[in-house]
Amino acid sequence: MFSNEDYLAELLAEAGLVSHEEVANARNSISGSETIVEHLLTHTHLTHEGVAQTLAANAGIAFVRLGDITIDPGVTDSITEDVAKRYRVIPIEDDGLALTVAIADPLDFETLDTLPHIVGRELNLVCATRQDISDHLRQFYNAGDSQSTSDAATLKVSGGDSEAGDAGDDAPIIRLVIQLLTEAFRLRASDIHIEPLETSVRVRYRMDGKLVHVDSHPKKLLPAIIARLKVMSGTMSIAEKRLPQDGRIQLKMGDKEVDLRVSSVPSNHGESIVMRILDKSSLLLGLPELGFFSDDQQTFEQMLGLPDGILLVTGPTGSGKTTTLYGCLNVINRPDKKIITVEDPVEYELPGINQVMVKTDIGMTFAAALRAMLRQAPNIIMIGEIRDAETANIAINASLTGHLVFSTLHTNDAPSAVARLADIGVKPFLIASAVRAVLAQRLVRKLCPICKAPSELTEKEMRALSLDVSRASEATINGPVGCEKCRGGGYKGRMGIFELFIVDDEVRQMINTGLTTTQLRRRARELGMRTLREDGIRKVLAGLTSASEVVHVTMSDAD
Repeated sequence: MFSNEDYLAELLAEAGLVSHEEVANARNSISGSETIVEHLLTHTHLTHEGVAQTLAANAGIAFVRLGDITIDPGVTDSITEDVAKRYRVIPIEDDGLALTVAIADPLDFETLDTLPHIVGRELNLVCATRQDISDHLRQFYNAGDSQSTSDAATLKVSGGDSEAGDAGDDAPIIRLVIQLLTEAFRLRASDIHIEPLETSVRVRYRMDGKLVHVDSHPKKLLPAIIARLKVMSGTMSIAEKRLPQDGRIQLKMGDKEVDLRVSSVPSNHGESIVMRILDKSSLLLGLPELGFFSDDQQTFEQMLGLPDGILLVTGPTGSGKTTTLYGCLNVINRPDKKIITVEDPVEYELPGINQVMVKTDIGMTFAAALRAMLRQAPNIIMIGEIRDAETANIAINASLTGHLVFSTLHTNDAPSAVARLADIGVKPFLIASAVRAVLAQRLVRKLCPICKAPSELTEKEMRALSLDVSRASEATINGPVGCEKCRGGGYKGRMGIFELFIVDDEVRQMINTGLTTTQLRRRARELGMRTLREDGIRKVLAGLTSASEVVHVTMSDAD
């Protein structure tokens, strides 16, 4: 996990105060309670002043040497001795509007959040070395320092933990952020949205595909919340508020490891943060857990066992394509297979699989990564998405030279993948030769297993699903009710509905002759392809989801 100590060490290396080699050596050499920065201070030319200057620059505040400033002794009356000692701060100037206060650690979020409320003033923060502040605490408050001179100068950046005995993890902002994250995980949310409004901060969770308002906070807490999340990400700058940033947070919740993909965007009322929760336990899902019925599962598993060719998963954003791809890799991941993926970004870290992240700013595009991957002699390749002709043609060539290739496309149904590949420049005979199957999918909410109850379809739903009374009467049809487990919504979790388009010899001939998507779809249905809506109907009749869910997500599939 990337800690704040690691973050500060990287900042020091980027500033040129230590080398990356010295940071690596420190990381491997520390023992006991020693931190990376403590080791660097002892074994390199790094100084406490250099550390403080780096922290100040990162936080976007000024660095000061307190010995160079004439401080009016009367200004110390603005902060009591107990508060100054607890938060290790020195008031240095009061202009009547704001109180200028020197702090040693701009990453101490208990101080940043709590001090303005305790003092009751607007604060202007500057940064000084910890030793400088300790010396002036003794000078102005006659405060005995429980630490030795060298220990007092040591900087501690442990994710907002302060050195004030009973403070630490009880810091209000730290508690608030951890509460937001753990509650979202407990409720099985997929996203956390922290959105600044004109006078408040709105928190919403996306649960089972729906955004739900869960809390509001005072607007004054926004900077501290954003800064805390940026520090936890390890790579985002708390000083940069004008440009979008991306980062990643790794947490352990109970016995589960959770990744959060963090995105910040400046808006008209402040920075907005969205975090995608990536629960690694979902990597263990098999095909039945994804929503496959036994017949489709058997057919799809046969496709996964092929030695070569391309298997495509299609659907709009948020339809679960990546989860299905990872589920496929989980099924076929064995020691005798070499699997390489190229993704933008790498959402989950898969044990035993080589994963490459696209970095277009340095020329590591999908196509460039694919060319390099083929020199690694893989058996199986996963491409996050086929976006252009170059990537598509490399994938096609890889499949024709003995590799099994998985990828995704943005199309509404499975047969449309043929037209999409042709549109981006792949010749029909190559599509026919390489593509083995296309799986289109959508996600529908599953009825809560605790409170779902027998229900009857309305006439409108019967008509929309093309069901007759006799077929509906023989089925187990349930509807949503609502209970504590599902927060009154009647649904808990999601499952896939699928449309599996197999490219057999007859379909290959049809692709080669240039049939339209409509003609391909009609013939595929004659050959037994079940549409998204038809698969959804099976799951309605099995009592797993509601008719309204299937109708809603398959509007484009209606005849």
